[in-house]
Amino acid sequence: MLKAPALSGCLNSMSRAATSLFLLAALLFFFALGNHQLQGSTEARVAGIAMEMHLDDDWVTPRLFGEPFLEKPPLSLWLDAGAMRVFGVSPWAVRLASAVAGLLSVMLLYGMLRRFGRPKAVAWTAGILLATMASYWSNVRGVGEDALLALGVSMALLAFFQAQRASTPSSSLLFIAGIAIATLSKGVLGLAMPGVVIFAYLLADNLIDKRLKIGAWLRPGLLTAVGLIPLLIWLAVLYQRGGSHAVAEVLLTNSVGRFSGSFVEAGHYEPFYYYLAKLPEAFLPWNILVYLGLWHLRKELKTNRYLLFFSLWIVAQFIMLTLASSKRTVYLMSMTPAAAVIAAEYARVLFDRLRAHENASRFIGKVARHRQAIAAGLLTVVIGSYLGAAQWALPNADKELSFLPLTEHIQTLQANGQQVALFQANERVGGASVFYTQRVLKGLDTDAQLHDFLSASPSNVAVISADSEPVAPLKVLKTMMVGRQAYYFVGY
Repeated sequence: MLKAPALSGCLNSMSRAATSLFLLAALLFFFALGNHQLQGSTEARVAGIAMEMHLDDDWVTPRLFGEPFLEKPPLSLWLDAGAMRVFGVSPWAVRLASAVAGLLSVMLLYGMLRRFGRPKAVAWTAGILLATMASYWSNVRGVGEDALLALGVSMALLAFFQAQRASTPSSSLLFIAGIAIATLSKGVLGLAMPGVVIFAYLLADNLIDKRLKIGAWLRPGLLTAVGLIPLLIWLAVLYQRGGSHAVAEVLLTNSVGRFSGSFVEAGHYEPFYYYLAKLPEAFLPWNILVYLGLWHLRKELKTNRYLLFFSLWIVAQFIMLTLASSKRTVYLMSMTPAAAVIAAEYARVLFDRLRAHENASRFIGKVARHRQAIAAGLLTVVIGSYLGAAQWALPNADKELSFLPLTEHIQTLQANGQQVALFQANERVGGASVFYTQRVLKGLDTDAQLHDFLSASPSNVAVISADSEPVAPLKVLKTMMVGRQAYYFVGY
């Protein structure tokens, strides 16, 4: 039995590890979070939809440029709109939910690994590797629903594995909450991402033990049904507002349609080998640890359910995403917690090997004796590069990628009493214009509408995005670039 001082020291040590991980992750995710404007199509679109929800006070039907936008359930929009009401309108406010979700995911991973009986060093390493994966870091610092999806999937899967070891009310509640967050963030995908891993693990577990464990299959199914209740409530209210067409658009068109490829307008359709080509960059800068770890630990999968679970988390989700027609690298984000665990476990193997060579006289001996300092130095460089990017690189990118100069010019024209409309606005300019001007501009869809609007008053101005300069009778008043896209302010 541990004496009081020893027990106190153990608790203090654990507290220091968790605190240091929390502070480092918070620094990575929140430092200079609002230091740059909205960049990219996702940030502009999601921020614009959240702004319309904030302005219209309609928390049921998401809208973009005045039209229902039902690609995904509204959890991230609720949080973004709520943040704007509490903290004011700013890029920082609409990025807050993603950053908090990222921080919670890191700490959840650390806490659950400790509950699984993993050493403190492995749990801490997994947490910091997750926080410093480039794709994960960039996504949790952006506007969107992917960080929330990753959080929900992680909650559900970690709770599921804990229940396989020892089922408790807390693991059941964590699982239910995870399913609720995942499905309210991404709909059917939020159900499929944890579901495919659970199916693969239970199948492998039953085959290894050569017996069917019916209870192990029924329990996650029943808890999933409970976790779907929040999504079903929103769908019921949406049905009252928009009918069966609105519900079908959420569940079928934008979920099943994206997977099968029947929803052509969604885009992002890539060949089946798309993710294979992305593997070299999927978990940077820790790719080598992940892939070597999967290979090195493969022989232990039959006897080690812990390693089997996290390996199947990566493999099962990767196969499912590969089979889908619509592909984006951000979809790999839900795999990163499992990748961080595999990388941490393999890093432990490497450390143990180096420890055995501490007395070697050559270069390997020096590396072995200073392994902790080398690891700390490498981690410091990685964290420093991210902080430098947040402080300088991302704000510098505003010069080319920000919509703020364009929307400021629109507001200047409006302040002079001129009417401004957007002609065939894409999601990027539509969302950005709503977010920055805090109003929905008039939209023009046809050439006839454009003609009528410009003819109504010589001071009216339309904004057109095009690959080439508009021709007569349109008169180009000003040209502005956002990224590679030209936007023309035109009149008669």
